Amino acid sequence: MLRALLVATLFFGSSRAASGQELSVLHIKVVVVDAERKVTPVPRHALLVSDNPGSAPPRQIVTALDGTANVRLRPGNYTVESDRPVVFHAKAYRWTQMVDIVAGRDAVLELTADNAEVEPATSTTASAAPLEADPSFLLPQWQDSVVALWTPSTHASGFLIDAKGLIATNQRVIGTATSVEVQLSPAVKVAASVLAADPVRDVAVLWIDPRVAASLRSVPLGCAQAAKPPVVDGQKLFTIGVPLREQKDLTSGTVSRVEPHAIVSDFRLASGSAGGPVFTAGGGVVGITSVIDYGDDKNASRRGASRIVRIDDACDVVASAEKKMKDAAPPDGTHLPVEPVRPFPVTALKDAAQRRVGSLSPYQMSMSDFDVAFMTPVLIYGPQYLSEQERGRARRGGPLTPDAAPAVVRPLMDFANWSEYVADVPPVLLIRVTPKLVEGFWTTVARGAARTQGVPLPPFKHVESGFSRMRVFCGDAEVTPIHPFKLEQRVSESDAIYEGLYVFDPGALGPHCGPVKLVLYSEKEPEKGDTRLVDPKVLQQIWQDFAPYREL
Repeated sequence: MLRALLVATLFFGSSRAASGQELSVLHIKVVVVDAERKVTPVPRHALLVSDNPGSAPPRQIVTALDGTANVRLRPGNYTVESDRPVVFHAKAYRWTQMVDIVAGRDAVLELTADNAEVEPATSTTASAAPLEADPSFLLPQWQDSVVALWTPSTHASGFLIDAKGLIATNQRVIGTATSVEVQLSPAVKVAASVLAADPVRDVAVLWIDPRVAASLRSVPLGCAQAAKPPVVDGQKLFTIGVPLREQKDLTSGTVSRVEPHAIVSDFRLASGSAGGPVFTAGGGVVGITSVIDYGDDKNASRRGASRIVRIDDACDVVASAEKKMKDAAPPDGTHLPVEPVRPFPVTALKDAAQRRVGSLSPYQMSMSDFDVAFMTPVLIYGPQYLSEQERGRARRGGPLTPDAAPAVVRPLMDFANWSEYVADVPPVLLIRVTPKLVEGFWTTVARGAARTQGVPLPPFKHVESGFSRMRVFCGDAEVTPIHPFKLEQRVSESDAIYEGLYVFDPGALGPHCGPVKLVLYSEKEPEKGDTRLVDPKVLQQIWQDFAPYREL
């Protein structure tokens, strides 16, 4: 009896020790190489993971769109093998690899053409569709070729079409901009010139430094091909875009109408993603996503319709752009400032908002023709947080309190065409420049005359001059903004007021600069700058607001 009890104790003790072993993560990446020697991730590839010696049925995992998969395993020896071959460009790839997992240490397994069993694809091995015919393959194959575009008023997508640095997009999102910032990755952004912009065909072609584009793969438009991929009603199409402040994504849609110069589909494009390439399931390029002109079709937004510019029209504009390249110098490839990757800690923002109830106004200064407001994430988040607290009290049936955010904050929280960007509370410094409202001399005289007759009239103020541009100096060095945005505030169907909204790195301005100088230019006098020094106390407060971010 004692012997049996001892064996049972040892068995359960060893079982508990085994079950308590620390799990490690096996990071798997599956890639193949195409005809151009470009590394291509393999999405949705099923792998079987089994321990050695086998104690349970194999565990199946599937790679994500970027060809990666992660699996948590106990220490031991494992076999990782393909559930079925991958067929790519008439070759079948199958992997069988063994890997050791050590307690407390992650492991990496790369499955490539070098360690695969490769053979010609046959009816036996090609039981599934070739990788290049799988729509999910489009994103890992072309996502690096799709770029984000920034103009002062819009965010859009575009895609590289030529190793010389040509980028295609649609004209409606570019508008009248003569220069555009092209963001190739979170860390790389450069200036581009607009070579051609055709509002009739709704196509724009941009040009960046070819040396910057050298690492990217060009999306072939097939302009020289007589026969383009056919498009018919009911066909499934796919597009890649770069939504505003989000990751690149693949979107599918169904064709509802085919026209001579456009295709209408039910693509639901995320904000800022128009301008990307449109593919068939087999990878053929058939167009460029655009935006519906609601003046032409007022019900389009409710139906979720999306317009696609046909590739033939794009080819005509590309040909025009290529002619202009011959007599122009390539754009400067200097890297421009980019947004910080790390978000501002929300807990720090909440703490600051609670401490500063009643003092969440932007830091302000006045100039001859403009009012200037400095806004940190604390000042952007504060009114949003306080409003949410009020809504929470209303839902609970509690009494509403007066809005803790000062009245001056509320109008400054309307960011017009960049509202969605600011609502995400990016970890940046915003400088907003608003034209002052003034009353004309004769209007003032007329209002005074009316008052003498017993008719009091309110002031009739108007904007004397709109905002043109701003330069900012940290000491003697000019600071390049991350984004030189403009806000469009409509005052009528035909008139608008333009404000500046410049975005700067959180460490760009502070006490380390010494004097910080702003130089503002108006539309009325675009070459005459109005210069002011920023109050050192304002700089100190801005620096303090970003302290929790710097301490991360």
